Amino acid sequence: METLSSLECFVRSAEAGSFAEAARRLALTPAAVGKQVAKLEASLGVRLFQRSTRSLTLTEAGERFLADVRGGLTSIQNALANLASSAGQPAGMLKVSMGVTFGRDYVLPMLGDFLRRYPAISPDWHFDNGPVDLIGQGFDAAISGAMELSPGVVARKLAPAHRILVASPAYLEDHPGPATPAELARHAGILIRSPQTGRVRSWALRNRSNDEAAIELPVRITMSDPDAACRAAEMGLGIALVSLPHSLPYLDTGSLIRVLPDWYVDAGHISVYFSGHNLLPAKTRAFVDSLVEHFSAQQLVERFSALCA
Repeated sequence: METLSSLECFVRSAEAGSFAEAARRLALTPAAVGKQVAKLEASLGVRLFQRSTRSLTLTEAGERFLADVRGGLTSIQNALANLASSAGQPAGMLKVSMGVTFGRDYVLPMLGDFLRRYPAISPDWHFDNGPVDLIGQGFDAAISGAMELSPGVVARKLAPAHRILVASPAYLEDHPGPATPAELARHAGILIRSPQTGRVRSWALRNRSNDEAAIELPVRITMSDPDAACRAAEMGLGIALVSLPHSLPYLDTGSLIRVLPDWYVDAGHISVYFSGHNLLPAKTRAFVDSLVEHFSAQQLVERFSALCA
C-alpha cells in the first residue's frame, strides 16, 4: 500500500505540476507528497522530476513512467474500492462536482433516498460553477452541461441543455416583446459569461422547424452566475438568455415569462461524467444509475426541454 501511495503522489504531482497542488488534492502536506515521490524515485533508481524553486517538470523517464502507470493506478484503486465495499454493498467516500444552483435544486433532493439505499456511501459533494479536472482533482463524478472529454472520461446524457429568453411581466409591459429574433436588437440583454472561457458566447437560436437565427441582443448587463441573471431579469432590467434548469423556478411562479417561446438555444446535453475504466467503483456506478432514475422519476428530461416547457 505504501508503493500505491507513492504512485498516487507521483501521478497527482505530474498532473498538477506542483507538490503543493497535489497535496491539496490528496489532503496531505506538500512535504509528505515530496517525501513519497522521493521514496518512489529511490526505489526505481530513476529521477522522475526536475525540481526548481519555481517549477516541477517531468524528466523524459518520468513522462514514460506516467504514461505506463496512470491507467493502471486508477484500475487498482477502483478494484480496492470495490473489494472494500461493506457486505457486498457500495461503500466509501463519493466525491462529486456540480453547479451550485443546479445541484441544490435538482440533485440534492435525491440524497435522502440514495443514502437509504446505500448507507455505506459517504457523499462529498462540491457545489461550484467553475470547471473541474475530473481525474486530476480526484472526483468520482461531475455533472455539467459541457465538459471536455479528457482521456479516461466518459459521459452519460441526462437531459437536453436548452437555453431560452426570459423577461419579467413588468419589463414586457414597458417594452413590447419581440415578435421575431431580429426585433431583439431593440432590447436590453442580460447575458452570462462562460466560467470556462470568461467570455460571452455567441449562440444561435433555432425553432421547431429547425430554422436558425442569430441572437442580436445588445449586451446591457453581463453576469457570471445564471441565477443572478434570472434575478436581474426579474427586476425588469432586460431580457436574459439562461438555461431552462435555472429559469424554471421563475417560470413556475410567473415572475419571468418566455420571450419568443418558439425559439431556443440548443447547447447540447447535461451529462454526468465519470471514469471510463471497465472496473468502475460500485459507489460511482450506484450514483450514476440513481441519478438517471431520479431524472426520469422527476420528469426532468421533459422539463429541461425548450420544446416541452
